[in-house]
Amino acid sequence: MDRRAFLGSLVAPALMPALARQSPAPANEWGTAVFDLHFHLRPQPASVLAHLDGAGITGANLLTRGDARERVEALQATAPGRFTWFASDDISDPAAQQRLTMAVKAGARGFGELKFHVTADGPELQRMYALAGELGVPILVHFQEVDHFPGEGTWATGYARTFDKVLAAHPKTTFIGHADAFWANISADYRDQAAYPTGPIVPGGVTDRWLADHPNLFADISANSGNNALSRDPAFTAAFLERHQDKLMFGSDCGCSDGHGGGVSQNNNPAATRMAGKCVARETLGLLKRTTTPAIFSKITWGNVHALLKVPA
Repeated sequence: MDRRAFLGSLVAPALMPALARQSPAPANEWGTAVFDLHFHLRPQPASVLAHLDGAGITGANLLTRGDARERVEALQATAPGRFTWFASDDISDPAAQQRLTMAVKAGARGFGELKFHVTADGPELQRMYALAGELGVPILVHFQEVDHFPGEGTWATGYARTFDKVLAAHPKTTFIGHADAFWANISADYRDQAAYPTGPIVPGGVTDRWLADHPNLFADISANSGNNALSRDPAFTAAFLERHQDKLMFGSDCGCSDGHGGGVSQNNNPAATRMAGKCVARETLGLLKRTTTPAIFSKITWGNVHALLKVPA
């Protein structure tokens, strides 16, 4: 697919209601088509396809950094119809806004993953929030308050203290929450005590409340963080999935090589050893399949992301 044809496939916002009602693509081993919102672009097209095909995933949203347009277009040409992409850049650089605007004009469906050593309500990210709202694209942010290893640092900090104000200040911006602090805060007792807390969830966590209260907040169920949060308390999880079925989107953020746990799954993250030798995509898809209804599973793994990114089914 060349660039002109790809851009021509964009769906007008007026078609969104009809798009959300479209049937998924043909079912696979999961009983329905699956789209991975959170898949980092890999160096070779074959390595991307090996993971998706191995995990039974129909298509994916590629998270990129810098000028990745040619690589994305090469992959789209290799496997037409299977990929969308998000753009990211050095948000401390004033020119980043221009580059991200150009990426959206070239076909990027959003910004992300934005993972930087700044505060969640600081000027660097505030500029990105405003730009995403102006361009009408979603923005995916990594929130993390606890180091995974010494010297790593933290990312988009202050989520639980400040992010409700950000959501209110940018009502036209669509936010997709991701990572440790976002998911740990589904429990009301979280106080940044661990990257991946365990045990029963205390109702009333800010993430749970904000998903209900703010129409512009969505959630990316990816990585060990999303899987860990939904594995802690099965009864809570079933109700959570039902309650927010229109706000949740499956993602993997998996580094395994083959869709079956080969290689390194959660790269450079000793805190996520529970996923060693496992494919995060398969683990989370299995968890969702066991925990919710087929209709909600299909929404989370296919319908919601296609509606949000305005992608034809």
